[in-house]
Amino acid sequence: MSKKPSSSASKAAVAIQPDTHDTHFIGHESIEASFLDAYRSGRMPHAWILAGLEGIGKAGFALRAARFLLANPDASSASVNQAQTLDVSSDNSAARRVAARAHTDLFFLESESDGEKKTKSGAIPVEDVRKMLGFFSSTAGEGGWKIAIIDSLDDLKSSAANALLKMLEEPPPRSLFLMVSHNPGRLLPTIRSRCHMVRFKPLSESEIVTALSSHSSITDQKLMKDAARRGVGSVKRAMTYLDAERMAMVHDIEATLARLPNLDRKHLLAMADHFAKKDGADSFALFIETVDEWIAATCRADAQSGHHALRALAELWEKFTVNARMTDIYNLDRRPFFITMMNDLADAMKA
Repeated sequence: MSKKPSSSASKAAVAIQPDTHDTHFIGHESIEASFLDAYRSGRMPHAWILAGLEGIGKAGFALRAARFLLANPDASSASVNQAQTLDVSSDNSAARRVAARAHTDLFFLESESDGEKKTKSGAIPVEDVRKMLGFFSSTAGEGGWKIAIIDSLDDLKSSAANALLKMLEEPPPRSLFLMVSHNPGRLLPTIRSRCHMVRFKPLSESEIVTALSSHSSITDQKLMKDAARRGVGSVKRAMTYLDAERMAMVHDIEATLARLPNLDRKHLLAMADHFAKKDGADSFALFIETVDEWIAATCRADAQSGHHALRALAELWEKFTVNARMTDIYNLDRRPFFITMMNDLADAMKA
């Protein structure tokens, strides 16, 4: 049985965190080209919604776009006309200040930190939006753009979203809002209608491998390819799998699922005991995630092959999701849930 995944696995990736100093960016070349065209044309939308899966480069693009405009405030300049990408030299004064979060014309609006833990609490209160509105009430310190990066719109409380809407309706001159959204369908229609939406496509596995190779110390090519496959288009997600023990656990779970409807009772009991331990929470969460994806993939494959046995798995999927959430919320014994779930999966696959 695999051990608990190492806590040393990286949780961030290039072009994901808005405070990265790195200018390297992978994928989304067409989006950069469209942004440059809009800037050169003089018809730059004042608000952009950067939509797509979490961890595929939306926040990185926002940082690059902001840095480029602050370093090149004149759209008619030779540097802008000759630019092929949004790259800015790290020696540039504006680039250095953006990297240090010290540029007076750039505002970061993010989820609150949870005290000294520095973890995101998952909400942006109206008070922070009001601070941003105050930021836009003054003219740019360097006579160029005033830019806000919001990561993410999904985290805005309702009162905060309404306060933002007022600013989007009457934006100050030379203001730009670069707003990340992982679930744009859940945004207020009034906000969506006032913004230019750009949809980021998931990265290819080869692009993810390139990112992992460039920004991690891992040299195991097989591990990186496995992590890229598990990333499902997201570098950030792939980075969480860039751990040999964690990947071994995934392979173990996938092999168990592949043998269904056959069950190795001895192995199942060993897995159940592992999940039930105090340090088994991470492995249990990995099991839930892997099975959830396996059910989805099995349903898709069954539908494409013209079979009509989806109902049992679809119902089980719903039951699985609810029970997994209850087990986590109420800190219930994970063993009975795991054993029952595997028996139900076996019965569904027999059908």
